[in-house]
Amino acid sequence: MAIRGISRDLLAMLFELGREHHPNEFVAVLRERDGIIRDLDLVPGTIVREESASFFIDMLPLDIHQAGSAHSHPNGVLSPSPADLRFFPTVGRYHIIVGYPYGERDWRSYRADGRPVRLEVVG
Repeated sequence: MAIRGISRDLLAMLFELGREHHPNEFVAVLRERDGIIRDLDLVPGTIVREESASFFIDMLPLDIHQAGSAHSHPNGVLSPSPADLRFFPTVGRYHIIVGYPYGERDWRSYRADGRPVRLEVVG
């Protein structure tokens, strides 16, 4: 699956989830359609805390359009932590971190190995 970008509406929803869960983290699974990340799933049984958010991999929906994950860093740091780098490969190939104060520039995207990747924001 070649991902070309992320929808503007989904990115806005990720910022809103960050604000709603602050000061705790949130985590969600991203899904793509036609090469654009457009949707998310909130996994049942997700555990959220100030320093982490997690879920049981067994609770993931079966979906061939699973693209990766999104989560927040309430401390505003947009780099993946060591725990993030262990988590990324278990969920997909593209991962987004949104951070406080959750404005339009407060996000970064990464590949499963932690390398930054640019995602175009599309209509």
